[in-house]
Amino acid sequence: MSKVKRVPPDEEPHPFNVSYIKNPTQDALRRLALEHSPACYVTKYGNINKIARNKARMARYTYIIAKERDADLYSGNVISEDRAEPILSMLWDYIHLQGRLIEIQGYYGLGEKRFPIQWLYTMPCANIAGMQQILSFPRDAVETPGELKEEYRPVIRVVMVPEFPLPDMPGGQAIIVDIENYVTYVIGADYFGESKKGALRMLNDYVYERGGLVLHAGAKAVTIAGERITMTVMGLSGTGKTTTTFSKQGELTQPIQDDMVCLWPGGEISITENGAFAKTYGLKEETEPIIYKGTLDPTAWLENVYTDAEGGFDFSKGCLTPEEVKRLRDYLIVTGALSENVDAYISGEVNIEDKVDAYGIPEDGWDFLVWTQNGRSVIPMSKIQGAGDLRDIPSVRLMGILNRDEGPDAAMPGIVRFTSTEQAAAYFMLGETTKTSAAGKERGRTRSPFTQPFFPKAMGLQAVRFAELSAQIPNLQTWLMNTGYIGGDQKDVDAGKALKVKIRHSSAMLEAMLGGNVKWKLDPDFGYEIVDTDAPENAELLKKVPAEILNPVIFFEKQGRMDVYRSWVKTMKFKRREFLEGCKVDPGIVATIPE
Repeated sequence: MSKVKRVPPDEEPHPFNVSYIKNPTQDALRRLALEHSPACYVTKYGNINKIARNKARMARYTYIIAKERDADLYSGNVISEDRAEPILSMLWDYIHLQGRLIEIQGYYGLGEKRFPIQWLYTMPCANIAGMQQILSFPRDAVETPGELKEEYRPVIRVVMVPEFPLPDMPGGQAIIVDIENYVTYVIGADYFGESKKGALRMLNDYVYERGGLVLHAGAKAVTIAGERITMTVMGLSGTGKTTTTFSKQGELTQPIQDDMVCLWPGGEISITENGAFAKTYGLKEETEPIIYKGTLDPTAWLENVYTDAEGGFDFSKGCLTPEEVKRLRDYLIVTGALSENVDAYISGEVNIEDKVDAYGIPEDGWDFLVWTQNGRSVIPMSKIQGAGDLRDIPSVRLMGILNRDEGPDAAMPGIVRFTSTEQAAAYFMLGETTKTSAAGKERGRTRSPFTQPFFPKAMGLQAVRFAELSAQIPNLQTWLMNTGYIGGDQKDVDAGKALKVKIRHSSAMLEAMLGGNVKWKLDPDFGYEIVDTDAPENAELLKKVPAEILNPVIFFEKQGRMDVYRSWVKTMKFKRREFLEGCKVDPGIVATIPE
């Protein structure tokens, strides 16, 4: 077996004895993807769509190389060096046998806060190489002419081999993180997010060790009363982070980042990526014109987006008909669907009602019947209309969190404002939302700090660093917005029994807050500030946003369901404190959640 070289990337820029295809052009990567990447094809718009086996990141298959006794020092799974070494040795043998790798040399960030990263891919990953190249800054956009003549020295490396099976590992795949040397091996997974997050997970650690904190957040420059400031928008997948980042508020809104930013002492923000990785489910030109137009551009790359017989997009596709499954049969089978199940549905032997429940959740083995809601597009920043100057980013003054609440007891106010950096740190850590398509089939509330599972160290460290950095920012406003529902889900909205927080509601709430046109009051149950729906100063906002969204108590009172609301308050207080204490968060931060 090959000897694995466990050294930092800058000490050994090319560890494998293979031919490297260095920084191929986008045209070359398109050709390689169509030739080597399974289930990859050109759409009617001229861009490339890939149907992947994996429909989301698999955090449960991610392992950090560490001793079992040190597991509490890390946020996720660990794997001992003795277990990791044979897997990596087999992988190295396989890579050497293949004889060549695609190498993408790029940077996350610009200026002084820039981080050189190397991505290495086997040929079936050509589409992912194309996507990753778009999101990273090329060397010639970052380096001086003198630096370009020198050998590229990455500090972070991702090696991705989707076709290499691991039958002895859960799910037949593993993302193995050598955090000591900043190298990640993505084995058996073919989802682009594993490439992107493979680098960002290590960047989280790299930045933390240098006094900063990576936020799972979009960012935009907003001009208010002539002053240009940065707003960050934190949120888990499916909460509306990209939508909120690219919506307009203030006199001028300029998107800066879609997914990750680095927060440094003094309120300085540095960027990571050179484009957007956007969720496409429900995408409409009238509500998200920037992302919609970028997704249709020939330079975009798509993943798991439904296309019709002509190659056109259907961004709201749900259940598939037998005819649609027949058309897509080869793609579905090559990406993991069981041929006997596919053929049984095509022939009419099985009806969709037998295998998919009322919430659109399919039985195991029948996932192919419902198109994933986690379709994605990778769009170059050059195709993002109105984007800000990435070399001229103002200091952060507003930091927000998105919480997509859903269910019969969904009672998070449309918008809240935090009264202290400690209170903001608590909700930053909680990262509450309702599980969405990117989280798989599971439903119900989840709690996950906004850099987790990308922050590899113990999670409680994030809250302390967040509070420290936030306290250094003058005139900082921190807030949380519910982008989901009040009192139910979409079925309840259709039946007139619940309310949906729509994109126009979110924009109106942010606009009012940014303009200083909100009269706030303390929420009696949780101690953060909510909109005072009785104050005449909020009359204009109430014309645009229902009072029941701004203060859900009104909704539950009207519905005669105050018992549900009181139960929600009691449960949330307990669960929030329990989660924070379980993460060993500083007691001063936990104390901002009333008992």
